[in-house]
Amino acid sequence: MGDESPKIAKFKAMTEGTQEDWGIIASHFLPFAANGGERVLDHLRILDGDYGGFPVDRLEHSLQTATRAHRDGRDDEYVVCALLHDIGDTLGAFNHPDIAAAILKPFVSEKNHWMVQHHGIFQGYYFFHYLGMDRDMRDQFKDHPYYDYTHEFCHEYDQRAFDKDYDSLPLEFFEPMVKTMFSSPKNSVYGPATQAAE
Repeated sequence: MGDESPKIAKFKAMTEGTQEDWGIIASHFLPFAANGGERVLDHLRILDGDYGGFPVDRLEHSLQTATRAHRDGRDDEYVVCALLHDIGDTLGAFNHPDIAAAILKPFVSEKNHWMVQHHGIFQGYYFFHYLGMDRDMRDQFKDHPYYDYTHEFCHEYDQRAFDKDYDSLPLEFFEPMVKTMFSSPKNSVYGPATQAAE
C-alpha cells in the first residue's frame, strides 16, 4: 500500500525554498483557487437568517439586489457584484464594502470594483442623517468618473432591495455566474505564476 499523504514543501523558512517546493505548492494552489467561487457562495450563505434589524435578512437583500440588476439587463459581472456587495457584513461590521471589494478585485473591472468599494458611503445618503452623520459624504467623490455609476447602483438596486414581498431569484440561479467569474482572474499578482504552473 503506497503513501497516500499529499506532497508538501520541505522548507522551514521561505529562504530555504526550492523549485521543487514551489512546484508542490503551485500544484495545491491551482485546484484550491479553481474552487474559489464555491467558497464565496458558502460564505454568502452565512448571511441567511441574519436580519440585523432590517426587514429582510442579509442573504435576501443580496439576492434581491442581484435579481433587480439581472432583470434590468446588467451583465453577469455587474450582477455578481450586486450579489456580493454586502458579503463582508459578518466579518467587517465597520468596513464591509472594503471586504467585498477585496474579494472581487482580481475578477472585475476597475469600474465595478470602485462601485463595490464605495457603495457604503453612497448608500449612506439614504440613512446617515438618521444616525447623526453627513448623508452627503458621497459628495467628496462628485468629480470621480464612477460617481454616477455608483449612485445608480445604490439608487436603483441596493437601497430598494428590502422588500419582503419581492420575488427574488434563488441563490442557485446565480451560482454558475459566480463560479465562472471566480475561475478567471483579470488582475492578480499570481496570474502569470499560476498559468506557468498549469
